[in-house]
Amino acid sequence: MDIKFSSRGSTLIIKMSGELDQHYADIARKKMDNEIFKSTTKNVIFDIRGLSFMDSSGIGIIAGRYKNISSLKGKTAIVSSNPQINKILEMSGIFKIIPLVSTVEEAVKELQA
Repeated sequence: MDIKFSSRGSTLIIKMSGELDQHYADIARKKMDNEIFKSTTKNVIFDIRGLSFMDSSGIGIIAGRYKNISSLKGKTAIVSSNPQINKILEMSGIFKIIPLVSTVEEAVKELQA
C-alpha cells in the first residue's frame, strides 16, 4: 500500500496504489487524517486508479474521510478505473454520496463548482 498526497489549491488529492485492506487500514486512516485536517484542505479527491484490491475496510476509510470533510463543509470525489473496485463501491452505495469521475482534472472542476 502506497499513499501519496498532492494539492490543487484547497483540494487535497490522495493517490493510492497497491492493496487497501484491513492490514493497512489504520496506517492509511492516520496518514489521510493528518493531511485532511491541515488548515488549507477544503475538498478531497481519492485517486484510487492504482489500487489492485480493496475490501470493506477500504470502503470504511473512504466513507469516514467523506464524513470528516463534509463536517468541514467540503466536498469529496473518487477517481477510479478498476471495474472490480467500482463494483464493490457501487454495491456499498458510496456513489450515492460521493461522485465517481474519470480523471483528477474532472474531479477538481466538479469540486470547485
